[in-house]
Amino acid sequence: MESKTLYLNLLGYVRPHWRMFALSVLCMVLTAASEPVLPALMKPMLDGSFVAKDAVIIHWIPLALVALFVVRGITSFVSIYSMAYVGNHVVMDLRRRMFDKLLAQPVPFFDDANKGQLVANAAYNVTQLTDAATNVLTTLVRDVLTVAGLLGWLLYLNWKLSLVTFAIAPPALWVFRYASRRLRHTSRELQRNLGDITQVLDESIAGQKIVKVFDGRQYEHNRFEAVIQHARHFSMKQTAADNAHNPITQLLAAVAMAIIVYIATQQAATDQTSVGGFVSFIVAMMLLSAPMKRLSSINGSLQRGLAAAETVFALLDLKDEPDTGTTVFDRARGELRFEDVHLAYPGKPRPALAGIDLEVHAGETVALVGSSGGGKTSLANLIPRFYMPSHGRILLDGVDLNDIRLDSLRANIALVSQETTLFNDTIAANIAYGRLEKVSRAEIERAAEAAHALDFIRESPAGLDTLIGENGVKLSGGQRQRIAIARAILKNAPILILDEATSALDTESERQVQAALENLMQGRTTLVIAHRLSTIESADRIVVLDQGRIVEIGSHAELLTKGGIYSRLHALQFHEEKDTA
Repeated sequence: MESKTLYLNLLGYVRPHWRMFALSVLCMVLTAASEPVLPALMKPMLDGSFVAKDAVIIHWIPLALVALFVVRGITSFVSIYSMAYVGNHVVMDLRRRMFDKLLAQPVPFFDDANKGQLVANAAYNVTQLTDAATNVLTTLVRDVLTVAGLLGWLLYLNWKLSLVTFAIAPPALWVFRYASRRLRHTSRELQRNLGDITQVLDESIAGQKIVKVFDGRQYEHNRFEAVIQHARHFSMKQTAADNAHNPITQLLAAVAMAIIVYIATQQAATDQTSVGGFVSFIVAMMLLSAPMKRLSSINGSLQRGLAAAETVFALLDLKDEPDTGTTVFDRARGELRFEDVHLAYPGKPRPALAGIDLEVHAGETVALVGSSGGGKTSLANLIPRFYMPSHGRILLDGVDLNDIRLDSLRANIALVSQETTLFNDTIAANIAYGRLEKVSRAEIERAAEAAHALDFIRESPAGLDTLIGENGVKLSGGQRQRIAIARAILKNAPILILDEATSALDTESERQVQAALENLMQGRTTLVIAHRLSTIESADRIVVLDQGRIVEIGSHAELLTKGGIYSRLHALQFHEEKDTA
């Protein structure tokens, strides 16, 4: 994306705060307008006070100097404060939109995304835009006007000397353009590298038990060393690009100053300029150096901001999860029908599902079993439209899932999976997740009781108000699962998906969780993905999947009688459990 387009997009987020922005710009203009006043006061002060001994000038010049700096102090503070207000609101607005955009992305987006880069974009890279949207603009407006005012005064005083000042502009601009290209490249690499650093840190911290047990400290050290060395390398390149042009620009200015002093002394010798005029010119020249230096230094901030803008706006330009449905269910009956459903994941050699035809009656419990990679989870993931079928269709109560509004579809589905997701909040907030303000304390307690979780909750330090840590780290595996089941019970959805909800639990925890699941499954259409076949023997029907196809359907007794895949799986597990016992 071109710099102009990026900057215009960025300024679009400034528009809602235009009043504060306008106030800041107005104060910048006043600050810049006051800059040439100081050298302008030098001429009458020297010529009128020291040469002509004018009493009026001697009296009023000191007061004018004090008034000048009072005005400059007030306008400078207001402009900086107002622009900071705008900048912080822009960052907040962008972060809000980025977060909402992330939540609106489909599941396949997160399968391929670099999680560390996403975090870095929202947490750090977006702050780089503050400089580009506000601080850079502040410097640009104030200092361009200051330079224009000072150059105007220089032309007024002595146009011949001013031409020397203008002569340094072309080489300075060439240096500026070269540095800009280098800075954009290094800034882009640094921001990409920050995502890699975040990724390695997140994985190392989250997997610290595995790191310790499998002696992975050196491996993780090497990974982290590689990304921080990469960061150091590009940071030094950025420093060189950001600062190398300053000495060159200052050298050009020094040469111009030397030439001006030489010419001015020749003019003074022929009475073409007065002492006050010469000092005023030199003061104006010296005052030019500060805004010129700031203007040259903003290039680094500008390029960092534009590089960040590329990643931020690339995210904001992503399309949301498709939702073309118009049908809304208050509460579905729960009848599901799969018609010749196929599913292929990008880059996979064979389809995950092929030719699935299946009807699940309302209130029926259907178990999905089979070897790993057989397509059980893929089939379940199609129901809440986490993924879209490559071919065929799925109907809920006779309506194609694509014709149902996403929020309505998912409101009718509850999910309990093996990888329980809990949030760093209270037990009550996790049970009532997404509906905390809509349910009473009594309803939360009833859901916890039905999930066989109330006993351990009462033993917790603050009961339902106990903080459970990141992903429920302060709870056992069985307790986490029962919190997830309580959450599903409270939602009271007509369709329930259980994705190996007990596979990672010990026998005692499994018994408690299984009892909670039986409460949860009552009166609901339930799809159970099970590894332990003993947990689904009471299912109404068992569907056996192999390499993405349905190979057997029937009750537990019927499938055992057939002597097929299910019978072999059951016999294998029975012998394993017997040997373990």
